Amino acid sequence: MTAQPIAPVTPSRGPLTARAGDRAVPVRRLPLAVVAPDAPLLPDEVVYGFGRMDVSGRVGDRAIVGVLGWRPGDRLTLTGAAGVVIARRDPGGLVSMPAKPYLAIPAALRQRCGLRAGDRVLLAVFPGQDALAAYSFAVVDQALRAHVLFARGAGGES
Repeated sequence: MTAQPIAPVTPSRGPLTARAGDRAVPVRRLPLAVVAPDAPLLPDEVVYGFGRMDVSGRVGDRAIVGVLGWRPGDRLTLTGAAGVVIARRDPGGLVSMPAKPYLAIPAALRQRCGLRAGDRVLLAVFPGQDALAAYSFAVVDQALRAHVLFARGAGGES
């Protein structure tokens, strides 16, 4: 015994109607979502990813580091500020790119920037500037809180 295939259900292109008892009632179409005209667009010149700092200061994401085309042995200059480390390819740099695609942040710089083992970081790659930035989630949180404008009781905390 073979089963009969079930015919596909395709909606008609005519006006939508619903049944209310014995009569057909027109159905109101739902509005389509529209992007706000002032909504910011993600720039093409930045690629984002995530990583976790290990106890040796290594952090990376194979795809993210690969965007820059950095090769093992490339010299890098690392600079930092509170919660942020920026790496740039520099022939006179003091740090070299290891064989595996990660960034090794020296202990003194990690300490100065407040980065610890186990911290998750937002990685931002700027191919046009040949640079990679690692932002601690504390910095990301500050940026989000400064940008989000929820009023109490209107979508935010009540």
